[in-house]
Amino acid sequence: MEINYDEKDPISIKEYGEKLIGSTFADVIREAETSYELKQETIGKVNRPGYKGGVGHLIEKFHFGYELNSNQEADFPEAGVELKVTPYEIGKKGGYSAGERLVISMISYEKAVEENLYSSHLYNKLNLSLLIHYLRDRSIPRTAYPIDYVTLFSPPEEDMKIIEQDYEKIISKVKDGKAHELSEGDTMYLGACTKGSNAEKSTVPQKYYAVESKARKRAFCFKQSYMTYVLNKYVLKKVDTYESILKDTQDLKEQSFENLIIDKINAHRGKTDEQLKKELGLNSRSKSFWSALAYRMLGVRSNSAKEFVKANIEVKAIRIEENGSMKESISFPSISFKEFEYQEWEESDFYNDLSSKRYLFVVFKKNGDKYVLKGAQLWNINNEDLEAARDGWLKIQDIVRRGVHLEKKPSKNGKTFTVENNFPEKSDNPVIHIRPHASKRYYELGDGEIIGNDRKCGDELPDGRMMTKQSFWLNNNYILEQLDAELKE
Repeated sequence: MEINYDEKDPISIKEYGEKLIGSTFADVIREAETSYELKQETIGKVNRPGYKGGVGHLIEKFHFGYELNSNQEADFPEAGVELKVTPYEIGKKGGYSAGERLVISMISYEKAVEENLYSSHLYNKLNLSLLIHYLRDRSIPRTAYPIDYVTLFSPPEEDMKIIEQDYEKIISKVKDGKAHELSEGDTMYLGACTKGSNAEKSTVPQKYYAVESKARKRAFCFKQSYMTYVLNKYVLKKVDTYESILKDTQDLKEQSFENLIIDKINAHRGKTDEQLKKELGLNSRSKSFWSALAYRMLGVRSNSAKEFVKANIEVKAIRIEENGSMKESISFPSISFKEFEYQEWEESDFYNDLSSKRYLFVVFKKNGDKYVLKGAQLWNINNEDLEAARDGWLKIQDIVRRGVHLEKKPSKNGKTFTVENNFPEKSDNPVIHIRPHASKRYYELGDGEIIGNDRKCGDELPDGRMMTKQSFWLNNNYILEQLDAELKE
């Protein structure tokens, strides 16, 4: 293919990129002006199971005609355009989501921190991006992935205000010598994601702290949740029906978005659930009643908010009993045992969700027959507890790999029975446990016996048996420990 575009013109670059639509990565390689041997070698290398390179490199080299580099300027500096080749996926129940976070630029712990986002090298790389989306289907070779969309994207002003606050939070930790405390869940849209195969191999010294202190390598990224919003809003151009908490960007001049939402909730402190129900116009106590109260306090009438969708923030009503206990643990989506068996921790669905998710805890404490609002807190897991969760995850994965032990046992009354497994107990890990996700049980045991009537409530184990769908849960006593003291009084 003849390489013919104006490197100074974003529209020309986009139009040249649009020639990729309908092609696979194999097509891109085959059409390049290079030797047949190199083409075949490249296709073979990319399709190997252990391939770690990005398919984006193929677009850079074989379509746009430039070699991979680590320059701090944009890929097309004269046009101010950064090239990003990124996957999207179609869910089992329909719907489109970003396949991963979008890595933008490494965070330096050695060079002087760039105080102003708008004059930083990071801004050069996020201000205008050429997004090339391909459909990822893990059942076919990588080079067979189709390229479907090519879009020029700049974050809108309302997002840039929050991205700027995210940037300031990240660089403040770096300047304070606390890069080892950075977490992708600290921020809203712009995250600090880990880079490197594991913690031991990817730690480096911090310039701003004691000599012996090291921190994980990290990069600025747009969170996966933010990229899912961008995909649906700006690429697929679906109608945006989400309500916004932020009514005017001027509201962020004097305070952060995070403080704004906490203040909105805390303005109602001391009110009972019945008072809030009347004041906020809720008519029934449905399953979503408690989260609906929180959204109404935030000025949102539906049970979702645009900013929370972008930032992967989940509203969670916490109800504390009069004796100070908390009954409910917090669940994550059910796992697929066959996928879970082969996942690496930092590439797993659970890690991606747990490390980047934030919770808005809206805390109520029981007083007689009512619950009183104590206030709100934004929370995300810290790195130490994330490591504890990793230990629990690995132990469970090892059991799945070796074969889950399922044993049918009669109950104490002798009239019914249970199916026990050898997964760890909740008390075995301070942060997480695993237990059923489905409301009904379903098992297909090794002897051919089937327990339960609804196969949709089960998931296939690697050895072909089936057991009731399982989820990871954050322990209720762990969540209780994370709450600010004043919220538990």
